[in-house]
Amino acid sequence: MNYSLSAPAPSPSLTLLGIEPLRAAFEYASMRFMDHDALPSGDGHPVVIFPGLASDQRALVPLRDCCERLGYTVYDWEHGFNTGPQGDVDDWLADLSSHVQSVAAAHEARVSLVGWSLGGIYARELAKELPDLVRCVVTLGTPFAGPHTSTNAWRIYQFASGRSIERETENYNLPEAPPVPTTSIYSRSDGVVAWRGS
Repeated sequence: MNYSLSAPAPSPSLTLLGIEPLRAAFEYASMRFMDHDALPSGDGHPVVIFPGLASDQRALVPLRDCCERLGYTVYDWEHGFNTGPQGDVDDWLADLSSHVQSVAAAHEARVSLVGWSLGGIYARELAKELPDLVRCVVTLGTPFAGPHTSTNAWRIYQFASGRSIERETENYNLPEAPPVPTTSIYSRSDGVVAWRGS
């Protein structure tokens, strides 16, 4: 089946959504048994990790542990449970930006931003604002390239944040890539975010 990247991405099927816990367990087990010594070592530069919607740093412990084992200096986003932006979105991003700036200043180095799902949206937008301080952006299952209905999480976002996701995205050009090296990691079997939206 061929898809156009400009075509609207429908949300993943309910079947994919239903097997999401099984897929997550399998991927977690695979990661635990992989040969970390075969991976290239990091150079110690700072990395800030942003959690997905309705999660926090606990969901990212395996990723954090892997990055630290490779030699990176890893920082949490320091905003706890991710329920979406709190208050004015521009003020919210400015607060996240201050944290990235403080990490960059402490290390006197550019920072890599890694974001899962909604956290990837934050990472991309921060890189647009701070291109001189951001080394690269890596997103994991982040819905930046499709309409808000290309996820099975948009209703959860509206419930958790108390905000309209449609109005939220009006002022931001989410598909626009940051002016730094950017990698989007996605899976065609993702039950939450349509792969074409990533």
